[in-house]
Amino acid sequence: MQRRAFMHGLAAVGALGCLPAARALAASPTATSIGNAISVDQLPKLEGDLTLYLGRGEGGLYENVLEAIKKRNPKLNLKIRRGVTAALANTIVAEAKAGVRRADVFWAVDSGAVGVVADAGLARPLPAALTDQLKPGFQYSHWAPVTGRIRTLPYNTDRLSADQIPDSIMALADSNLSIGWAPAYAAFQSFVTAMRLLEGDKATGDWLRAVSQRAKTYAGELGVVMGVERGEVDVGLANHYYTLRLKSGKPDASVDLAFTKNDAGCLVNAGGVVALSEGDLPTNFIRYLLTREVQSYLASEAFEIPLVNGVQPPAGLVPLSSISPPKVDLTQLADLRPTLNLMRSVGVL
Repeated sequence: MQRRAFMHGLAAVGALGCLPAARALAASPTATSIGNAISVDQLPKLEGDLTLYLGRGEGGLYENVLEAIKKRNPKLNLKIRRGVTAALANTIVAEAKAGVRRADVFWAVDSGAVGVVADAGLARPLPAALTDQLKPGFQYSHWAPVTGRIRTLPYNTDRLSADQIPDSIMALADSNLSIGWAPAYAAFQSFVTAMRLLEGDKATGDWLRAVSQRAKTYAGELGVVMGVERGEVDVGLANHYYTLRLKSGKPDASVDLAFTKNDAGCLVNAGGVVALSEGDLPTNFIRYLLTREVQSYLASEAFEIPLVNGVQPPAGLVPLSSISPPKVDLTQLADLRPTLNLMRSVGVL
């Protein structure tokens, strides 16, 4: 889906008018609990002043979503503060401690930042009608996951076959495979945090030390996947969408995805959105991010995983039902300090 077509579609859909449906949605707590994503033509118009704190991410695609929402809602005065997600989360907490509320909505690119805000008691509860349309395991009372990403093991298909990849992330440390990783990257640090929660600090530290002996370090996870494809390493540690993006532009790329089972190696993390002020406007804004149009756009263009029922996953990705992610409350990934301390102590940062 191209940017222009998406923006035109989101702005124009419902132009013939669906006011009765929109009123029903706003009034009825069961209007969105039918199980599938709704269309923007079922939503009420957004009117008034709204300040959004937006974490940076996805190469401007989130900005395209916001432009389309503004175009469809000309009476919405949307003010956006952009920044690194973690820094914005800390700013929101600091502002609250100073008795100031400047943000009405926070759209974070990772759940750890959402957890910082939620742990501070600043996230407003969301109506069940909104959260019920999310997939099982992604329904939270005070925030809405928008799209997901799976931790994966991209591997070089000229050097390995799928059955040579361990299905346990802990076993990777005992293999003879060369590994690409990006320890300074936020997604990797969330993965290590999940490993700490699941395996404990000692096992995680031992794993980091062992892997570091044959790991090649990259600045980011797209670099990891490109290194795998070039044959610089056998296997990498990266979110799924970097491999899908590479293969979308180079279908014959020598890289494919492997998945571990029931451990941090196949963690399904998510970006999410939080309402920080009361009233219908923040909640209804969040509804737009969960519509069929926005979810489909982020799946097709960003290769992220729609977390609302009834929307197709990105092309080339196995369905969520076919993998075995660990059960982790994503907001528990908020406190990175013990993770960073551990990574520094073993010399990988």
